[in-house]
Amino acid sequence: MAGEAAAAAIADAGLTPADIDGVMAHPAFPGQLHADAFRAWFGSTGPLWESPLGGGMVWAGTAPHAAARALADGSARHILNSFAVAWATQRSSMTGGPGQSHAQKITKRQLEVPFGWFPQPVYFATIARRHMHEFGTTVEQLGSVAVTTRLHANLTPSAVMCDRRLNLRDYLASPPVAEPFRKEDCSLISDGAAAYVMTTPERARDLRAPVVEVAGVGLGTSHAGGHWAQQPAFTTTPQVFAGPAAFAMAGIRPVDVDVLAVYDPFTIVTLMQIEDLGFCGKGEAGPLAESGALAHDAGGIPTNTHGGLLSHSYVLGIAHVTELVRQLRGQADAQVASAEIAVYGGYTGPQASALVLRRAR
Repeated sequence: MAGEAAAAAIADAGLTPADIDGVMAHPAFPGQLHADAFRAWFGSTGPLWESPLGGGMVWAGTAPHAAARALADGSARHILNSFAVAWATQRSSMTGGPGQSHAQKITKRQLEVPFGWFPQPVYFATIARRHMHEFGTTVEQLGSVAVTTRLHANLTPSAVMCDRRLNLRDYLASPPVAEPFRKEDCSLISDGAAAYVMTTPERARDLRAPVVEVAGVGLGTSHAGGHWAQQPAFTTTPQVFAGPAAFAMAGIRPVDVDVLAVYDPFTIVTLMQIEDLGFCGKGEAGPLAESGALAHDAGGIPTNTHGGLLSHSYVLGIAHVTELVRQLRGQADAQVASAEIAVYGGYTGPQASALVLRRAR
């Protein structure tokens, strides 16, 4: 899947595999298109700059920063970032997937799993409960996130849930998985891959138009890492650090953003990132979602217009970035009118990234 996604991205850029002289992938996930795999898949024999700072999640947002440095110092001319996951296929063997990934962390294995505070729906449900307690967030507001992303997926032929309709009544009728979550509050588990190509603006203008520029990148880190039981700011994500840095680099404010894509393993994480990125005050994202402002055609802050992890696919965020590129090109299925500035919020729990993209003039 990584090879197929890479081939599509290279062709989309108007390049050939021989033009790619840099690759980025994340070493912690098997089956990625690292340098040797790229050569084997495409029959390439030329030199390749390689970086482990790519892939999905947070790194889907920060890969352009590492690529920009390599492009600036001449290490590469055209850099491919890709990510692939086969967790749906692996489910039958009870291997892979976020559960196994998280259970391998020492703090979780020793201090959370033995006490039943696991897997992810359980501890994110706890976070949602705390958000409800502090800010008055409601089940209906969580459901509004799920319903909106499903609407976007219904408009997107590539979405896993394209043909599965969802309204708030059906959501509320769905049985709880871990209070207050229903299954629609939780991300899909799927196979999938995505990729994008990076180069300098000057070279990009000589390739296939339209060009999308990287305007800003930010990275935030929580000192408690992935050990949720020790998170002091339980209803806050590291976007409080990443977002302002990326916006300052781009010279923009949240009000300037036309379309948003946030890593959404659970509906509550969508709400928290919208707040922490500065699109509204803390505790105000629930009413914002309930008002319909997250829809692609509502004139608010269109969010996860392809369906996100909740309804498009669980490709761990890199598909969010490719969706934003399509939005800025005017090629999306749930197109936001006249979109010029887009933001991706990447998330792993201990870290968050913010990537600001701009349609080149």
